[in-house]
Amino acid sequence: MFFKRFRKPRLTTDAEFIAAYKATGDLELLGELYERYMDMVYAVCFKYLRDEEESKDAVMHLFEQLTTDLKRHEVQNFKSWLHTVARNHCLMYLRSREASLLKVKVPDDERDDDALVEQQLMVADDEYALELEQNLTQMTGCLSTLPRDQQTCLELFYLQQKSYAEVADLTGLSLKQVKSSLQNGRRNLKICLEKTAGK
Repeated sequence: MFFKRFRKPRLTTDAEFIAAYKATGDLELLGELYERYMDMVYAVCFKYLRDEEESKDAVMHLFEQLTTDLKRHEVQNFKSWLHTVARNHCLMYLRSREASLLKVKVPDDERDDDALVEQQLMVADDEYALELEQNLTQMTGCLSTLPRDQQTCLELFYLQQKSYAEVADLTGLSLKQVKSSLQNGRRNLKICLEKTAGK
């Protein structure tokens, strides 16, 4: 009975977990709280990222982010706040990923006339850049509508930063086919986005 009187109280509410974590910095407490909402966080991430592995990675990154964010913010409704944090994390990830489509850098050893023409076609103007910023989810949707070769080449070249030769090796296409797929895919992506914006 004597020892029961001094037993650490059982935490139940989100607010109690947050207060205890802020006071102790105990990651086990934060982990127990986060586990309550991991399914929700994954669902939010998958809604935006549309990829299982990327969504799982985002769930882990968000936990790491919480270790500092919770100490800096006064959170009243943890579930609602976490939902917003997860959404913003995904949007920022998509923004940085899709921004690579606007920054075309052709390695010197691969630069030729075709590449120069392709680079000119793929460097977007400010208005198009703004459109991409405002339509991140449309960008992901449009990518999925492209022919498989175009979609694969765009993702490998821009999003995974592969060289022309590496894309050719991974896809089995010739260098000429890779460059053609990139050029056509970039054009079709822009057309799709313009149609989506016009709806």
